[in-house]
Amino acid sequence: MSTLEQDIKELIVEALMLEDVNPDEIDSEAPLFGEGLGLDSIDALELAIALDRKFKVKIAADDPNTRETFKCVRSLAAYVQKHRPEAGKS
Repeated sequence: MSTLEQDIKELIVEALMLEDVNPDEIDSEAPLFGEGLGLDSIDALELAIALDRKFKVKIAADDPNTRETFKCVRSLAAYVQKHRPEAGKS
């Protein structure tokens, strides 16, 4: 697991105040919505704001790929990795 995935797991627990969830118990491939963590659209909005604050990455609600971006921790990490400001720097 990447450090970024771990950071995102910790951010999910912290930002959404999931007191009964341990970040280490979140499967990187498990769905975040529905049968996975059971998040809802309000959680998605709060998580998008938290990702913007922590990683300076904006996720537009009207982006047709938003559902795929929020599919699981791994897909969120891939999005953040690709779109964070320092991604273009070598």
